[in-house]
Amino acid sequence: MSPLLYLQHCLSTNDEVVFHPNFQSNDPIGMYTFHQTKGRGQYGNSWKTTEHQNVAFTIAIEEAHFKNSGALINFYTAVILRDFIANLTKREVKIKWPNDLIIKNKKIAGILIEKKTNKYIIGIGINVLQKDFIDLPKAGSILTQTGQMVDLHLLAQDLFHCFSHLFNLKIPEDIVSVYNKHLFRKDEISVFEISGIRQNGIIQQVDAEGYLWINLEKDGVRKFFHKEIELLY
Repeated sequence: MSPLLYLQHCLSTNDEVVFHPNFQSNDPIGMYTFHQTKGRGQYGNSWKTTEHQNVAFTIAIEEAHFKNSGALINFYTAVILRDFIANLTKREVKIKWPNDLIIKNKKIAGILIEKKTNKYIIGIGINVLQKDFIDLPKAGSILTQTGQMVDLHLLAQDLFHCFSHLFNLKIPEDIVSVYNKHLFRKDEISVFEISGIRQNGIIQQVDAEGYLWINLEKDGVRKFFHKEIELLY
């Protein structure tokens, strides 16, 4: 049985992967589809996708692969995906905190990491060929942002090989610094919304605990966790 399975359709690859025949294996296993009907994003958000134009991908990795570095898996996953897309498109790709991928100010990929039994379930959605984002003004695809046509099957297969290889390596000690190097709008004046109030600020860094540090025009330097602040762009 192949460690990477293709499904013609499913509700969510993160949910389906636990039914993979080799789910109890120590080796990485994966699943992907081009027709996911109930994809999930971070913190209960939905991941909307157009049928046969984008890739919903999940890879399940044994917790033991990360030893004591499990807390850094979010950073490592985001950096691996960023590098993969940058190498594929030959374009600048940024990481929007906490783990969206941006090309030319448009979100083209997102990550959802869950824990089930002794495995990390890493779900990735990549907008590849979709052109119409009329209801999602902040979204784009590889095609809209680069003009490139990418084969969906090859993308999923290459992504699986990339993650399988890199997840067998030790997470780099400087992974937080690497993440910050590619952080979207770092050191730039941006507009943020906090509890319905807007003000300017400058993103300084993300720390090892996942907090975003911002130097706000009125409040000075503060740190925020997910959903406590919104970057407007």
